[in-house]
Amino acid sequence: MRISYLDNAATTPVDKRVLDAMLPYFSEKYGNPGSMHKKGLEAKEAVEESRKNVAKLIGAEPDEIIFVSGGTESDNLALIGVANALREEGKGNHIITTKIEHHAVLDTCKYLEEQGFRVTYVDVEKNGIVNPKEIEKAITKNTILISVMYANNEIGTIQPISEIAKIAKSKGILFHTDACQAAEYLDINVKNLGVDLMTLNGSKIYGPKGIGILYAKKGIVIKPLIYGGGQEKGIRSGTENVPAIVGFAKALEIAQKEREKESKRLTRLRNKLIEGIKNKIPNIHINGDLNKRLPNNANISFFGVEGESVVLHLDANGVCASTGSACSSHSLEPSHVIKALGLSDEASHGSIRFTLGRHTTEEDINKVLKKLPKIIESLRRISPIAK
Repeated sequence: MRISYLDNAATTPVDKRVLDAMLPYFSEKYGNPGSMHKKGLEAKEAVEESRKNVAKLIGAEPDEIIFVSGGTESDNLALIGVANALREEGKGNHIITTKIEHHAVLDTCKYLEEQGFRVTYVDVEKNGIVNPKEIEKAITKNTILISVMYANNEIGTIQPISEIAKIAKSKGILFHTDACQAAEYLDINVKNLGVDLMTLNGSKIYGPKGIGILYAKKGIVIKPLIYGGGQEKGIRSGTENVPAIVGFAKALEIAQKEREKESKRLTRLRNKLIEGIKNKIPNIHINGDLNKRLPNNANISFFGVEGESVVLHLDANGVCASTGSACSSHSLEPSHVIKALGLSDEASHGSIRFTLGRHTTEEDINKVLKKLPKIIESLRRISPIAK
């Protein structure tokens, strides 16, 4: 059975072009970048060349790129590292974010609250987009940092990052964005966006897992979370993961080069999926703005069923989808993102996220439209919550 993988927001397969770039650094060019001999210098050159390439792709300077283990570490480093540094300088202790952020931001904010910081969690509109005016209203004289994701990982809504960045800049406040889901489809030039800090990771852009970056504008002071050998200018100690760094740079290059063409292709397939589901299955709700969303994302609540059951039945029929963020799949709590839209627990528990990717074809969409209506009908027939 052909597997139709429609869970690309959770992770993506490594692109063969990326793998080819990485392979020499596993066994041939295996040196430690901190060593002074030829093997070490060979590895160091690969790291620094990758840093230059990443910087060029996002409109930054090489020394503004910090390599880390992924999006979660990058978010933690941005929030905790900057917050601690600014508090030491006596700048304030207030942070602003939204209610639909990834748990890497939300849980980090909860930790910071335990450390004496104040955090405001701003509501979003019913379409899943935050109003910049609401961010501005939340600002106080003690606000030191604003963190708003570029594109939501569950419902795909694209946030008005540039508008929020202008507000932050006018108030002298640092602005961070988690752009992990955006890098495959949107402009991530930091100058165009106006951000001070930006998070990216490899596993969402057909690169390897366990690698990401934090872009930090020159002059921003960050307190390290990890101490040791002083790598990455002392901000992130630990021997550099050379194959992953090389792979990340290559993956980002491909993503940005092909994003416009791929976005058009996936938008057509996604719209076919949404329209087909609307026509074939009653009592559903499309979550998030229909226009200001990533081209590969379709998040739909099916009333009268449990999302986990739908995912398992889809899997048995050769379709991989999810009930929301892969990082929250172990939790039975309703999706905080769907709840933030003002929808019910039932809508949250019955939400399914389909995220298309480079390998998605018309055949995959047709398969979902053939199998899904029967699955929903069958589950509603036996469901105690179906009306």
